Amino acid sequence: MSGFDPLTQPHCQGQAFAKSYWAATCDIGEPSSALDSPLQVDVAVIGGGFTGLLTAYHLATTFQQNVALFEANQIGFGASARNAGFVLPSTGRLGYSQIAKRYGVDISKSIYQEYNDAVDRVRDHIKVNQIECNVQASGYLKVAHNQQAFSLLKAQSEYLNSTMDCNKHQLLDQQQLRDAYMRNQQGFGALRFDNAFGVHPLKLLMGYKAMAQQAGVKIYENSLVTHHQSPNGKHHLEVNGHKVSADKVVIAANAYSQRNLSPLTQGRYLPILSSIIVTNPLSDDVLNAHGLFTEQVVMDTRRLKYYYRRLPDNRILFGGRGAVFGHSQDNLKYQHNLQTALKDCFAQLPFTVDYFWSGYIAAALDDIPHIYTENNTGYILGYCGSGVAFSAQASKRLAEKLMGQPVPNLPIYTKPLPTFPLPQLRRFGQLAYYQYAQIMDKLG
Repeated sequence: MSGFDPLTQPHCQGQAFAKSYWAATCDIGEPSSALDSPLQVDVAVIGGGFTGLLTAYHLATTFQQNVALFEANQIGFGASARNAGFVLPSTGRLGYSQIAKRYGVDISKSIYQEYNDAVDRVRDHIKVNQIECNVQASGYLKVAHNQQAFSLLKAQSEYLNSTMDCNKHQLLDQQQLRDAYMRNQQGFGALRFDNAFGVHPLKLLMGYKAMAQQAGVKIYENSLVTHHQSPNGKHHLEVNGHKVSADKVVIAANAYSQRNLSPLTQGRYLPILSSIIVTNPLSDDVLNAHGLFTEQVVMDTRRLKYYYRRLPDNRILFGGRGAVFGHSQDNLKYQHNLQTALKDCFAQLPFTVDYFWSGYIAAALDDIPHIYTENNTGYILGYCGSGVAFSAQASKRLAEKLMGQPVPNLPIYTKPLPTFPLPQLRRFGQLAYYQYAQIMDKLG
């Protein structure tokens, strides 16, 4: 792995792939050919992750567009291959009651529906296209890390029932959590959501790549877009030194977006490192004896959250926030922090770490994702960890917006990304927040 940081380096081409469990258990094959001559297309898509591939797919299939997708590395390099593989209806950083306070209950209900539709859409893509991606048991456990957090989960459950008309969840007290799912020593109960599941994200990504190719999308890997201009409404890109003309452009690299490629995204997102460990395979007897019965995806209620799940081969995946600065992301203290946190949850669990890697998610200043178009350029940014699922819905909406079709009148689809104040100081603001969050998580 490298010390790549999107805020200090111009692009990610040539950077090392993550030495992840996903990469070790998925054959991504040889890359598609790099662009080696001028090209003219209807739509140019920048970025070959979930978002780019699915947006290209929708543009090619629903709207019969001639689409070319440019990936700076090989598909499988970025966030879509580095995450935990959680497919869940999460808004990222904001709860639905917070969204309701900001935008109103009706908007919150509609966003809730969009996120649940996203999970269903991923499930449909997998089923219809027969994507083998190790789909696990349905369910997402949001585990309270102390008694006060459980009280907040109880209030959230009541809000979902009374205001959001949602019945796709169950509140579990500590004993119910221990009896049916896990004996987590830092689990004081949980809110369980039905509509969620775990996948092998790199295998899912390869499935999306095949979908896009079958739809006629031209995929160019090892093809870096270095310039983007749009005089007189026509878009001109430079890719590997060759000119590409397009009527429309999609920026779909999320946290790995180039810093200075477009004023639409420059200074408008914060790349945040998340780190993951995967243990050695453990026997059923060991896992059951130490209290991890479920394969359902799990996240706790800390401000700096931990997330984990039991994988199909009985390894444990465990993740959380990593380094603040990119040059420190491979420091083994972040692996040690995750090992310690896993032991705090399941004491005496005998394990070793076989894999450790990091990847960037993108956060927006207002804590919601933005799917926005201007001057026939569209972007999707700010998933904040919810991209495995929401990319399936957001990509469809972006394709619709670019083609002049109506989409729901929601702030995630109508508002541009806000600019960070003093964007050059984003890392130091992040560092200050981490210090605050660590203290508050310890205090409860």
